Amino acid sequence: MQIPFEIALGWRYTRAGRAMRRNGFISFISGASMLGIALGVAALIIVLSVMNGFQKEVRDRMLSVVSHIEIFAPNGQPMQDVAGAMAQAKQHPEVVGAAPFVAAQALLARGEDMQGVLVRGIDPAHEGEVTDLAATNTEVLQALQPGSFAIVLGVELAKNLGVAAGDTVTLIAPSGQVTPAGVVPRMKQMQVAGVFDSGHYEYDANMAMLHYQDAQKVFRLEGPTGVRLKLQDLHQAPRVAKELASQLQEFLYLRDWTQQNKTWFAAVQVEKRMMFIILTLIVAVAAFNLVSTLVMTVQDKRSDIAILRTLGASPASIMGIFVVQGAMVGVLGTLGGLALGLLVACNIDVIVPAIEQALGASFLPKDIYLISRMPSEPLASDIVPIALIALLLAFVATLYPSWRASRVNPAEALRYE
Repeated sequence: MQIPFEIALGWRYTRAGRAMRRNGFISFISGASMLGIALGVAALIIVLSVMNGFQKEVRDRMLSVVSHIEIFAPNGQPMQDVAGAMAQAKQHPEVVGAAPFVAAQALLARGEDMQGVLVRGIDPAHEGEVTDLAATNTEVLQALQPGSFAIVLGVELAKNLGVAAGDTVTLIAPSGQVTPAGVVPRMKQMQVAGVFDSGHYEYDANMAMLHYQDAQKVFRLEGPTGVRLKLQDLHQAPRVAKELASQLQEFLYLRDWTQQNKTWFAAVQVEKRMMFIILTLIVAVAAFNLVSTLVMTVQDKRSDIAILRTLGASPASIMGIFVVQGAMVGVLGTLGGLALGLLVACNIDVIVPAIEQALGASFLPKDIYLISRMPSEPLASDIVPIALIALLLAFVATLYPSWRASRVNPAEALRYE
């Protein structure tokens, strides 16, 4: 099949400066534009992949403690029919696990040290069905037996209070006990059964766990305050929560994991969008360098354009030649950027340690940051728009110079030839 002459000439003009060693400056600008598009596309892919990796890493560590969906009664009251709510929730095909819990706030004291904590009463027998934390800390959580009043602390919380397994702490409930001498806070001596490490500083520094029956006695509750659910697909949590809200017979509130950390996820999405816009401007600058490249090419090829016009080429064909030339630069630059970006994003766990070793520096110190390694997760939902935007910008940049080429007057161009 014969290739249209517009494509053949456009490709010839793209590589003419290198092949014929003529018009080297034009060829240099064309190459710089191609390199700029490639670096811009690669930077976009790498940055968004790293941000996706950080988001996934933090989300996974957070979900090792937080369940996908929580069901609880209004005003923090205990649920009337916990077993019935668990049975109804498990009938949903997405629900794979359910466990009761008690949630409350209290003070934890050790000598003169005192700290506010989030107390979570759990059922060790079923906690593994709803969180990954129970799977990684099985032996510690199994020590929480009803009536033992044992407590498990987050690793950072234990450090702040200076306690270890076997030590005694005092749990102070917020609601007081009325006595003839006045309102006296309820206090309970508890033995530290161990510590857990979720990898998420917020929970490791502020959470304490005990058996839910012991929590009911300490806070004077008639039953668990809610039920925690685990789903097959965590991304379906908002949809499943809405469906369960209409299926549960008792009037209950449901909250999925995206609502529990709504501000954090919203901030990450805003940062991701802003980085996308900023780095897209780099691609736009490189793409619009094609304007100067094509303008100089048109000026250099005025006599060629005039000869083509006298041979019968239409203005649309002339315009198509230079559109092809600019599009070739955009396509090659985009493909090069995709290859470079994916290569770095998929091997960043090897590249970053090598750079750290070469420079003798640590980009993510373990004692400061939650994550000590650089994560990366390239997603097609990011890569495809990046490639399409780069190609679109390159195409738009070719329109004006190509239109100017189609307006060249053959008589004027050949007057001094």
